[in-house]
Amino acid sequence: MNSRLTPARPGRWAATVATVALLAGLTPGFATAQDAHRGGTLRLVSVSSQGTLDPHVNYTSQFWQLYAFLYDGLVGFKKVGGPESKEVVADLAAALPEVSNDGKTYTFTLRKGVKFSNGKEMTTDDVVASFQRIFKVLGPTAGTFYNGIVGADQCLAAPADCTLAGGIVADKAAGTVTINLVAPDPEFLFKLSAPHASILPAETTAKDNGNAPIPGTGAYMVKSYDPNNAMVIVRNPAFTEWSKDAQPEGHVDEIDYTFGGTEEAAVNAILNGQADWMFDQPPADRLAELSTAAPDQIHLAPLSAWWYAPMNVNLAPFNDVRVRQALNYAIDRDALVSLFGGPALAQPVCQVLPPEFPGHVDQCQYTLDPGESWSAPDMDKAKQLVEESGTKGEKVTIVTEDNAASRGIGTYLQSVLSDLGYEAAVQTISGDIQFTYIQNTNNKVQLSISQWYADYPAASNFLNVLFGCDSFHPGSDASINIAGFCDKGIDDRMKAAIALGATDPAAADAEWAKIDGAVMEASPALPLFTPKQVDLLSTRVGNYAFSNQYHWLIANAWVQ
Repeated sequence: MNSRLTPARPGRWAATVATVALLAGLTPGFATAQDAHRGGTLRLVSVSSQGTLDPHVNYTSQFWQLYAFLYDGLVGFKKVGGPESKEVVADLAAALPEVSNDGKTYTFTLRKGVKFSNGKEMTTDDVVASFQRIFKVLGPTAGTFYNGIVGADQCLAAPADCTLAGGIVADKAAGTVTINLVAPDPEFLFKLSAPHASILPAETTAKDNGNAPIPGTGAYMVKSYDPNNAMVIVRNPAFTEWSKDAQPEGHVDEIDYTFGGTEEAAVNAILNGQADWMFDQPPADRLAELSTAAPDQIHLAPLSAWWYAPMNVNLAPFNDVRVRQALNYAIDRDALVSLFGGPALAQPVCQVLPPEFPGHVDQCQYTLDPGESWSAPDMDKAKQLVEESGTKGEKVTIVTEDNAASRGIGTYLQSVLSDLGYEAAVQTISGDIQFTYIQNTNNKVQLSISQWYADYPAASNFLNVLFGCDSFHPGSDASINIAGFCDKGIDDRMKAAIALGATDPAAADAEWAKIDGAVMEASPALPLFTPKQVDLLSTRVGNYAFSNQYHWLIANAWVQ
């Protein structure tokens, strides 16, 4: 999923170096043994919101973090900190499904008595309608996560008429839902655990609901939402905890989320007791101060993520692979890490799969000395490729978010493009619309800055989702294949690797490593760096827990 992290100002690298040793001793992302407190209001702040509230449409970590306690699927990721947060547990289903038909049939029995926040009891009708709605709204993962359901092909071809006939079969009297797949999918339970598979009331309109809250089954509900101002979240009056692992009841009574301002102002608000947490990472030039003055308020956690710059392979000059490769050779990834805050907060990468992730094998072809890791830019090679392409002098616009990190990276890429002979410019767009803007081909975005955070621990969640043909939807705001990259040969290899994972996960991971290399040979994006998460909390907040899937588990925390 996409996210937004805002780190260092350019030119503050020296201050950041001094924080590396300090950060090493910060609190890890696990819950501490404190007495639970119920009640109170948690105050969150962010530079901007992230667009639509619709869980079938929104694909950002900022709102997925909220969906963890607003909505539920048939199954879900365990709401705990640490390695167990990768485990799938039964949620709206009473137990994990019965799997039959050689891994192609999943049968779920629904929990009884679960109600939506509008008081309506959940039934199999809601489950069937929700899966149909994923396709009717043409959600960003309809073609990658759920295209293996029987009938999905017809739904992708004609979304408005989607029925998933034969794919989703309900027995209302028995309270069961059976999902039939066209082929075994070892990642299917992961995909069902994502917010895009949230179960919503059957009567929910089959279009992006935008700023209007949709009733959910979670412990909390959205009372109001203004993307330019604030969101107010309160307890769901119809909620009764059925599984602490899947959907804990939470500690606080209200969560107030304010949008606007700057990262600097957010840090000051937390230190002054006016806010409890900031979504954006603290500016790197404040980390040394925070590490000494408020070490117990900072939490550092590794992330399965990357910052990258998609290059539109269907627009000049990036419709020439030599230009895409040239820019990959030209960028100084150490400089980009410095922009983000230095090696305490990021490490350079020149491949898609992040370190210590399934299918990752160290490899870097776009460096002065190709091998396992990045060493230095090769500007001579880059300039040679540009000369061969005959594109020197063309105009390139880089679309960034309106925050320090994205703007800084955009400005840096502008300078590199200028050095290569292009007429480059930076276009900055508000963070609440930039992510959807760069996806829509109608906006003719050549180059943009984006991020990707793992939805679940599988190589396909990076390679297939970001660069698979089924993720490219021209003219749509939900076209997560921002580069518009569709290589039939690579796409077939990705589908085969997914299938291989059902019988031989190790062999599948080895194939994903080769696919990673093949995608980078085609160079549809610039890998920049893989980040770490820095959470700054107020002294009022306790019971911090960091999930690999949802990051800080907001509902698990309490306030004094």
